[in-house]
Amino acid sequence: MKLILTQEVDGLGAPGDVVEVKDGYGRNYLVPRGLGIRWSRGGEKTIESIKAARTARAVRDEDHAKDVKTKLEANAVMVKVRAGEGGRLFGAVTTTEIADAITAVSGEKVDRRTIVVVNPIKTLGAHEVSVKLHDEVSATVALNVVPA
Repeated sequence: MKLILTQEVDGLGAPGDVVEVKDGYGRNYLVPRGLGIRWSRGGEKTIESIKAARTARAVRDEDHAKDVKTKLEANAVMVKVRAGEGGRLFGAVTTTEIADAITAVSGEKVDRRTIVVVNPIKTLGAHEVSVKLHDEVSATVALNVVPA
């Protein structure tokens, strides 16, 4: 199945890319979530408009992304969660909680979908996460998970 991506999908492509995926993945995951639309001949205009908007944002936002990166890396972010005895959490720290904590500390709005957590955070203490601010700019944020 050929799809035009409308949003960035890790390991697949960026907005405006035409990708070939298995039918079930496209029909059951990408299209219902709005991550892609079916490819058609009329979709070529859609591709051009998506790519034009993306390049305009990229030129405008790269300098801003570098400024945000320095802000994020300068401060440690504290995330308060419910924890049991021995420092084990009730569940894991979600990207939404991390995004809210980053916004509270730095004042910069960070989308939860741009936060990359390698292993689920299920213990108290210091952890690191990556935030993709731009195509070429990623920030490493120090998290301090503390009991609420």
